[in-house]
Amino acid sequence: MTDPVSRTILLLDIEKYSDRDDIEQAYLRRMLYDVADRTLERAGIDERLRLRADRGDSVMELIDANASVTALLRALLTEVPTQLHAVNRMASSSAQIRLRGVVATGYVAVDEHDGWVGSDLNHACRLLDAQLLRAALRERTDDFALCVSESVHTGIVRHDHAGIPAEDFHAVTVDSKNGPLRAWLHGPVPGAGDDHSEKGGTSVPGASSGERPAPRRDRPGAQAPGSQAAEAREARPAAPPAGAVFHFDGGAPTFGGSLVGGDQHGVSGGQVTGDVHLGGSGGESA
Repeated sequence: MTDPVSRTILLLDIEKYSDRDDIEQAYLRRMLYDVADRTLERAGIDERLRLRADRGDSVMELIDANASVTALLRALLTEVPTQLHAVNRMASSSAQIRLRGVVATGYVAVDEHDGWVGSDLNHACRLLDAQLLRAALRERTDDFALCVSESVHTGIVRHDHAGIPAEDFHAVTVDSKNGPLRAWLHGPVPGAGDDHSEKGGTSVPGASSGERPAPRRDRPGAQAPGSQAAEAREARPAAPPAGAVFHFDGGAPTFGGSLVGGDQHGVSGGQVTGDVHLGGSGGESA
């Protein structure tokens, strides 16, 4: 086995490949190879800088570490969707090709059977097979979903190079046989619009729930609601007796020829109660 060498790892996989018949699968494989070759050519990566492994419904490329990863990402984000659109607009529904892609970096060795060995390669394959990436592709309209490893994001994506908008990549964690793997998904994260927060946890300023808290008895001056009501009733003035009531706050009001509560004429103030006769003595009570 050769010594592990630093490589850029590119993986591309066809969605729902096993659902097609033999003729359709052969066509899809030709399209996959054509898309991969055109994309790498667009990125300026010569064939001498690549090793390719065929996995039936997917293709794996080990790219020399001296090749530009920035150019590769830019080509993947622009060239692949364009090519897929051109192919699918002329293809029948059974011949539509949609791809998942992964870009990672790491150390890979080649054994005596030309097999590739390396934990970084294994992690890249786990990302390609992740349910999250599959779900992301199902929700896309451009037929392509791309995920990059943490190392690729740290070294390239986060620096916001031209044609590689950093804001378009979102941190995700996928489950795998090797434990959780952190990666970065280009485009919307599937299911990100779901609200998993607890309802009612935040109150609206100024809103009232309609409930009033009971006064605390241990607070100075606090009283129970019953005692407050009793005090309010005691402080309220007694209700006046039934019948007509006149209030005179000053002056010298007179009633011409009237009898007020007896033989009192020209009351200068106070409160007069009882039967009041107006307009003459002995009139009917009002």
